[in-house]
Amino acid sequence: MSSVSEILKEKNFRFNKQFGQNFITDTNLLDAMVADSGITGDDIVVEIGAGAGTLTKAIAKVAKKVISFEIDRNLKEILAVTLQDCDNVEVIFNDIMKVTDSELQTLVSDNYKVVANLPYYITTPIIMRFLECDFPPKSLSVMVQKEVAERFVAKPNTADYGAITAVVELYANAEITRIVGKNNFYPIPKVDSAVIKLDIVKDKYNCDKSKVKQIIKASFAMRRKTLVNNLMQLGFSREIIENVLAQLNIDCRVRGEVLSVQDFIGLANLLLI
Repeated sequence: MSSVSEILKEKNFRFNKQFGQNFITDTNLLDAMVADSGITGDDIVVEIGAGAGTLTKAIAKVAKKVISFEIDRNLKEILAVTLQDCDNVEVIFNDIMKVTDSELQTLVSDNYKVVANLPYYITTPIIMRFLECDFPPKSLSVMVQKEVAERFVAKPNTADYGAITAVVELYANAEITRIVGKNNFYPIPKVDSAVIKLDIVKDKYNCDKSKVKQIIKASFAMRRKTLVNNLMQLGFSREIIENVLAQLNIDCRVRGEVLSVQDFIGLANLLLI
């Protein structure tokens, strides 16, 4: 079979900037990504963005079944060639953000894992779509922009730590499994990437996640403001907030970036009764 780049040229495929298309062609890297994900022959895998089918094919070599969502119908001819020998792959030309949880559950029927080379522009919405859904996967292993991956695994009181870090921590254990240089993609993007694995833990914290997320969002609303000033935007008086912080042994002068997820849970339990 011709190389992926040759097939793309033969089919006169034009990359669509709207979809953030950057394909991986290095088979060793693709196999390493699959190994990082922990996929076995018992797993059903949902892939977001089939692209040219290179990652799809690598997943298919290991998984029981691959259900790959692709938004660009112009890739149909390409995928017909690159995936012609993959009997365990189903490509669905649809936007995963428009697929309901019940529709997804009908497709996978039981436990599943997510693997993807995500377009940078929609990384966070897609990850949150799966973390917050009623039918979450066992894990997500996704290629994202390196700086974004570093935010997902950041520790409190560091420059990369933010609201997304704390929210992800509510649902999953996150780790960066490898850094991927920009030259591994076609066409070459402007920045390096990283593979991040999120192992979802059911009921990781005994809390009302919606309330905790409300506190987290408020705490980081204005990063340079103190935690007290940010939380006052929720309608609480300074006195009430300082009293709650005292109960939790949190300094009233700190900013939200120094708090752990347990701290945010404590605030939610005392403020949002």
